Amino acid sequence: MYRLCSIMPLTTIKDGEYTATVYKMIKEGRYGDAIHILSKEHQKHTKSRAALSLLGYCYYHMQDFTNAAECYEQLTQLHPEVEDYKLYYAQSLYGACAFPEAMKATFLLDSTASHTKMIKLQAAIKYGEEDFSGAKTLVEQLPQDDPDYDVDLGCLLYKEGEYEEACKKFMSSMNVLGYQPDLTYNIALCYYSLKQYASALKYIAEIIERGIREHPELSIGMTTEGIDVRSVGNTLVLHETALIEAFNLKAAIEYQLKNYAAAQEALTDMPPRSEEELDPVTLHNQALMNIDAKPTEGFEKLAFLLQQNPFPPITFGNLLLLYCKYEYFDLAADVLAENAHLTYTFLTPYLYEFLDAMITCQTAPEEAFRKFDEIAGKLTEQLRKVTKQEARHNRDDESLKKHVQDYDEVLERYIPVLMAQAKIYWNRDNYSMVEKIFHKSLEFCNEHDTWKLNVAHVLFMQDNKYKEAIGFYEPIVKKHYDNILNVSAIVLANLCVSYIMTSQNEEAEELMRKIEKEEEQISYEEPDKKVFHLCIVNLVIGTLYCAKGNYDFGISRVIKSLEPYNKKLGTDTWFYAKRCFLSLLENIAKHMIMLRDPVVQECIQFLEHCELYGKDVPAIIEQPLEEDRMHIGKNTVTYESRLIKALFYEVTGWNE
Repeated sequence: MYRLCSIMPLTTIKDGEYTATVYKMIKEGRYGDAIHILSKEHQKHTKSRAALSLLGYCYYHMQDFTNAAECYEQLTQLHPEVEDYKLYYAQSLYGACAFPEAMKATFLLDSTASHTKMIKLQAAIKYGEEDFSGAKTLVEQLPQDDPDYDVDLGCLLYKEGEYEEACKKFMSSMNVLGYQPDLTYNIALCYYSLKQYASALKYIAEIIERGIREHPELSIGMTTEGIDVRSVGNTLVLHETALIEAFNLKAAIEYQLKNYAAAQEALTDMPPRSEEELDPVTLHNQALMNIDAKPTEGFEKLAFLLQQNPFPPITFGNLLLLYCKYEYFDLAADVLAENAHLTYTFLTPYLYEFLDAMITCQTAPEEAFRKFDEIAGKLTEQLRKVTKQEARHNRDDESLKKHVQDYDEVLERYIPVLMAQAKIYWNRDNYSMVEKIFHKSLEFCNEHDTWKLNVAHVLFMQDNKYKEAIGFYEPIVKKHYDNILNVSAIVLANLCVSYIMTSQNEEAEELMRKIEKEEEQISYEEPDKKVFHLCIVNLVIGTLYCAKGNYDFGISRVIKSLEPYNKKLGTDTWFYAKRCFLSLLENIAKHMIMLRDPVVQECIQFLEHCELYGKDVPAIIEQPLEEDRMHIGKNTVTYESRLIKALFYEVTGWNE
């Protein structure tokens, strides 16, 4: 966030020392091409001051600070009398995050000639090392009318969590200096940290709009539109526009608001760069926001970042949480053990205790439950404390707003702990115990969507509590009734089943008509898009009838739900369908039921259709980090449908 002195301007290089071609390349921003020529020249004349100066300049503008530092180090040795080279050497080391070396290099500067620049650079180094008190001491040595004084204080206030005060400092600087991309980004970041997302997005939009208008060469938004464009590189121009930071912050806001498609779009809108040119924050966000679609790639990126210095502070916690989400508890334990030195720096006590309990689930569920209970106890105590403070300040709008925010933050930590506790008993099919756990949390969670949804699920699973389940499912569905496909398909399916089981068939049919209408609209607007909501609802209803022993009707419903096969056959829908068929075969083999010939014929015809349309449909989604992969030819709906068809012939004695 610090604004350092600008690197050596081109005007300090005497014209004529190099060909006009090299100067033209540099002025056009073609630093890579210039480096290619200059490197050859430097190899011929190892002590060429001009070649080294231009190389350092180009490397710096390419954000290749390590090579820039090497060039300026040689220049300081060849020409110790030139003060600028010492400054550029220190700046390059700072850019390369070699903070101790950069600080050592600042001591070589002539303090009388470069005092202010030296103080700014030393403060920036202390800031990079997270020695904020040391940075503040240095900043306070600057003249208060210095343009960077308020900016630097704002950065320090931000790190202290004083987001409103930091924002005021940045606003004050903007009033003096006019529009500055880095200041605008800092203001947006403050609003983001205050959870005032609309204000943050307003400033982000200004950065992006100016970037599009003033720098068309950066190809903003081209990748999202599907236009193949070459990398713009990590130039100083790109850095100065703050576009990468702005798009990353926009992605983070959309992700927080659960607008996942918009978050992914923000990442593809940013100026295109090749993967090896990506900064750590962009790499982290790509991994996190595409983890569902590309989990293996996401884990690889996060693990790679963990080996870099520096890496985004949240990388460590996110990698561990994702390992736990995918139930790679051994990998999570290994990463914790191998990076014990990062635990106290990058994990809060709450997150460490939560991860420890999650990892314990694998080997000792009872012990894990006890650990979760301890965490839950601390959090419920905090919730009660905040509630009392809220009651005392109910007339003070600002205090009330602060307490409500504090309450919400504690609640967001409490919900995952509660769900992890419940999952221990859910995995054992002990639904009554899960219900008791949820009931204990009623005091705090009764308005939380995640809590209500999971209460609905556990009531539904108990067979005799469909009416109570409807009471929880209905508000969730009605909340999104105008965009019903935004509701999870399984929620809609469970509500329909609950209606049927409580003899409310008209309500079930009305809901299904609503889903069908919206799917038809999407089919009209996007003919190639697959939508599975109505299909899954019918599959779950078919499964219900099969579970009750009415296979004639249940299997028929399952078969019809997958028509047309080219649009409805998918990994999830095949999972529901094959469960019903395998259950049917098991009961036939045990001589518990008899199927009429037309039904057997219908089943075989269905399996043949699945065989035809399922060549490119995975039968199961494998865990991303599995070492023993299924044979590619066996993990298809085609392969599994052939197997089930063969079983049908064998069990029923049906002749082709």
